[in-house]
Amino acid sequence: MVQENKQLVQFLNQLLSNYFVMYVKLHRYHWFVQGRHFFTLHEKFEQLYEMFAEDLDEIAERILAINGKPLATMVKYLKETTLTEANADDKESEIVSQLVHDFQQIVKEIKEEGLSLAEENEDEPSADLLIGLQGKLEKEIWMLKSYQAYE
Repeated sequence: MVQENKQLVQFLNQLLSNYFVMYVKLHRYHWFVQGRHFFTLHEKFEQLYEMFAEDLDEIAERILAINGKPLATMVKYLKETTLTEANADDKESEIVSQLVHDFQQIVKEIKEEGLSLAEENEDEPSADLLIGLQGKLEKEIWMLKSYQAYE
């Protein structure tokens, strides 16, 4: 059986990989953040990794619902991600800037690739999922940029 939505499944697996890398990265930031905004950022990073955990599950379940197979190993996540892992010795401002960059990259990929693939496959639920993720990330980008304005 030829899977007609193969490119959409591949995109969703790339998105799943990006979300898993972000989940790990946010844990690192939660654990290692230091500085005068420790309490604020420590709590924010926990909130974000919890959000990413929920969204990871939604993406994987959507892949299964459209007869795909979600990736489920670190090796495959690292191969498919378009993001980079967290670097050592990140400072508060570097961490926040990196998150803004990563979230913007995911939004760009959803807008430029994911939504058109969902549309081509007449897959409204996948489009709805992607639009929801895009909206959440755009809100976080706005909030992180607002936070940066006070540094």
